[in-house]
Amino acid sequence: MQVVILAAGEGTRMRPLTDERPKPMLPVADRPLCAHTADAAVDAGAAELVFVVGYEAEAVRAYFGETYRGVPVTYAIQEEQLGTAHAVGAAADHLRGDFAVLNGDDLYDPAGIEALLEGAPAVGTYRVDDPRPYGVFAFEGERLTGIEEKPADPPSNRVNVGAYAFPAEARDWLDVPESERGEHELTDVLARLIDRTSVRAIPIERWLGVGRPWELLEANEWKLGELERDVAGDVAASATLRGSVVVEPGATVEPGVVVEGPALLREGATVGPNAYVRGATLLAEDTHVGHAVEVKNSVIMRETNVPHLTYVGDSVLGRRVNLGAGTTVANLRHDEAPVELTVKGERVSTGRRKFGIVAGDGARTAIDTTIDAGVTLSSGARSEPGETVDRDR
Repeated sequence: MQVVILAAGEGTRMRPLTDERPKPMLPVADRPLCAHTADAAVDAGAAELVFVVGYEAEAVRAYFGETYRGVPVTYAIQEEQLGTAHAVGAAADHLRGDFAVLNGDDLYDPAGIEALLEGAPAVGTYRVDDPRPYGVFAFEGERLTGIEEKPADPPSNRVNVGAYAFPAEARDWLDVPESERGEHELTDVLARLIDRTSVRAIPIERWLGVGRPWELLEANEWKLGELERDVAGDVAASATLRGSVVVEPGATVEPGVVVEGPALLREGATVGPNAYVRGATLLAEDTHVGHAVEVKNSVIMRETNVPHLTYVGDSVLGRRVNLGAGTTVANLRHDEAPVELTVKGERVSTGRRKFGIVAGDGARTAIDTTIDAGVTLSSGARSEPGETVDRDR
């Protein structure tokens, strides 16, 4: 079965991390976010991957090429992002026979995707405590009878996770009217399918929609938690590695360093001397964590420097960020309420008791900067020596 992977969106809720790259190409452990989706599809037996691309499309093309793990790869362009049905419609000319659709910015339990690809029609379902913010499935017994978007009185606790297997004829149903949100929704195609035939409801045991920075942190916690210890880089004799730590070839751990897994140090990363890395932490390619630095439960993207005498906790730092000596990142409110972060101009709860900062590409702090929990530094932002940054910069 062909698998369509939707990877065209701008990822505006993930700004500033998506200023220079599409959201599906943000790093999750040792590969981009959408590569985890592609791997689940390939492992499930996908005959071909069809990526729908748009914003910063070349980043997706450069990573996946013409084949991925021996599976042919095709690209379809969605010039405007007008909804999921519109996105699949952009790929319609490439589709032959039954086809599956997956979101390129979601993480899925691989076993659920394998069950999905066993035959169309089918849809992935996931149980949540509060289904009201989601598309919610209605059932009679175990028979799927409908889907309702963000209902005040949900018919079940099983929600839509953007994983579908459609019969070939659904390719001709993609030209659906605009929804109330002004988009052409794939759920309208699904509703037509439910009215016509029996649709298998596939339980997805684990799923995460990755739309906002704290969800990128959660995605890394998930995938870093699956690591098995592998130390191939250069580790000093006096360094201490505890638990599931991966040190790739070309990474360096200097004397006096303590790394507590799960942690991934990618090629070219250097840590120490006398640094402390703990929690689910990704140090991407060519990052530097220097003397007396503590990094806890964070995503540090490539070519970023946290040189010395600095604390970073529960944070996401983009590429080429530089934190001046003595920079301290707060990650806990005094009232212990969940930390809030700005998303598309509004303060939103992260739902996390501990969350630090988000720093866009090229942000820089001066010596002895203190940054409050929940602050976003835009790409290229700067601080002054000794400054306390308590608002988005």
